[in-house]
Amino acid sequence: MRGEIFAVSAASGDILRGEDHGVYVRDTRVLDHVEVVVDGVRPRPLRGELTGPASAAFQSYVPVPHAGADPVLLIDRRRVIESSLHEEVRLANRGRMPLHVEVGLRVGTDFAYIFDVRHHRSRTPLPPLAAPGGVRFLREDAVDEVVLTTSPPPERREGALLVVPVAVPAGGTARICLDLVARDVYGIVRPDRRCAALDPRSQLPERGGRPRRVTIECADHRFQRLVEGSLDDLDALTLTDPEEPTDRFCAAGSPWYLTLFGRDSLWAGTMAAPVDLDLAGGTLRTLARRQGWRHDPETEEQPGKILHEIRRGSLTHLGDLPPNYYGSVDATPLFVVLAHEAWRWGLVDTEVAALVPHVEAALGWLRDHSDPDGDGFIEYRKESARGLDNQGWKDSEDGIQFADGRLAQPPIALAEVQGYAYDAARRGAQLLERFGRAGAEEWRTWAKELADRFRARFWVHDERGPYPAVALDRDDQPVDGVASNMGHLLATGILDDDETALVANRLTGAAMASGWGLRTLADTSAGFNPVSYHLGSVWPHDTAIAAWGLAVTGHAEPTAMLLRQLVDAAPEFDYRLPELFAGFARADVPFPVPYPSACRPQAWAAGGALLLLRACLRLQPAIPDGRLIVAPLQPPPFRRLEVYGLPVAGRDLDLRIDRDGELDLDVHGEPLDIEVLPGDVSLTGLTG
Repeated sequence: MRGEIFAVSAASGDILRGEDHGVYVRDTRVLDHVEVVVDGVRPRPLRGELTGPASAAFQSYVPVPHAGADPVLLIDRRRVIESSLHEEVRLANRGRMPLHVEVGLRVGTDFAYIFDVRHHRSRTPLPPLAAPGGVRFLREDAVDEVVLTTSPPPERREGALLVVPVAVPAGGTARICLDLVARDVYGIVRPDRRCAALDPRSQLPERGGRPRRVTIECADHRFQRLVEGSLDDLDALTLTDPEEPTDRFCAAGSPWYLTLFGRDSLWAGTMAAPVDLDLAGGTLRTLARRQGWRHDPETEEQPGKILHEIRRGSLTHLGDLPPNYYGSVDATPLFVVLAHEAWRWGLVDTEVAALVPHVEAALGWLRDHSDPDGDGFIEYRKESARGLDNQGWKDSEDGIQFADGRLAQPPIALAEVQGYAYDAARRGAQLLERFGRAGAEEWRTWAKELADRFRARFWVHDERGPYPAVALDRDDQPVDGVASNMGHLLATGILDDDETALVANRLTGAAMASGWGLRTLADTSAGFNPVSYHLGSVWPHDTAIAAWGLAVTGHAEPTAMLLRQLVDAAPEFDYRLPELFAGFARADVPFPVPYPSACRPQAWAAGGALLLLRACLRLQPAIPDGRLIVAPLQPPPFRRLEVYGLPVAGRDLDLRIDRDGELDLDVHGEPLDIEVLPGDVSLTGLTG
């Protein structure tokens, strides 16, 4: 995938009708069928794999009569996505006789909206139309058009089958290229190359404006590969704001959420801030341009509110969300958090100053519009029949449950959202103060009063002791499901030391920690299902956020435990952690089980690996004051960890931690005041 374009295929390389396969552009499937045949026969697949975030290679062969047992006609397909799709089919003749074959490329489209595909709503394939050098498809309302061409051009067209005769000399090769041009209401995407030779591991050039890449070396090569792969995934998911193309942000995930999401894009920007501050700034500006300014029940827009998502597919259904939808209770406080975090990491004052009015508006939404029943908590209740029933990150219909399996009824006040709001109020106060705006003390008072209410109303007990409820329901009753949401509270500061210790103990118990990561719901709950979206599955970003919170609150061993669980899971997913996977106990199932239809790559799953790296170092920036606090976990989770080229306020920072926990630092550029906090050194529990 690359930006707004991605492809899903079988391991053979064929895109087969009747699956979720396809080439997708801006939430519309522009191809649902791409199949190669040679003399009417489908090649027999050998192997297919990604060669980069936006490229793949597929190996196969075609049986040749009277040529012996060994394959002699080998097929090498190379697919690459830049601004469009380009595919190269190479034929290699390893036999002693020349071969003359007809290569057929069978193509088709149904122009399905992406949620047609996800929800199995079938659409009728479109008839092919003639086009110079290929074939084209035109949707009935002429909104979408796809043109596919081959090089060399086809000798004939049989419906949607393009036939190209090919002569392959003995010991020689031949190749055919397929290129896509797609047009929709948003513009045209075209191929950037026409039948250019592709390197076996072709990588696309970096877009302008990207920072120099941070590199790491680790005694545990799995963690190193996880971080490297996550940087690739974040790059592949990067989009630009059409209103200001220099501003970059991360789409939420492929294939289902390849668009701007308030919550997901903000979390990805926060997680990546230490290595890509421009991404954080671009995310903030992109969302600020779309910040709510009016009341609209249909889209749930409100003044100061940060949107939930944008959909740009050309087809919509009554059951789908509006194209610009604001039904998110957490994106608005997370916007303030990222604005402050970006400032702490060194976003220049002029850029921050331009964002401060949007921070003020977001804080105003917290104060004026986030509490529909007036109970003093930030909560949600959908205003539109098309809206989401649940509007936190666990947004499935059954995502918020009591321990006995009953569903919480709205308005619902989520635990983690109170933490986000508390954090946002304190961070916002600091930004207001620093940039000469009024109201800082009022927001500090607001935060303290929210924390007091939270402490009085959210804590519940079971046989294991006290813990924060996942939410309050419409009757202000604590929703007592034991859920991972409590892990998001740790880094917000809303808990005191004793409460933090209780949460740390609860998260790392067997009911929550599966052995592969943190479950979204404890296996002691009536609604627990390890293969559910939010009721017992493992979400890597969720585990990483909890690990980061444990690290900053001084719980090194629980941090290392959750970190190791994700590192252990990473090889099973080829070091590309998915959106989520099943929450089976490792003692029962000795490998992580995929969740069907999970996004991969997914922005905050990739960003979670960067957050784990930050947890190892316990990096706390205060760049506006010229300081960076480094307090490596003790004991260190790895025998050796080295980070090179960490961008800090115009300098490059290299950090090395050895098996004894000793820290070595090099700063390239102007001097930087770095505070290294002491800790006890132990070799207990090292990996690698």
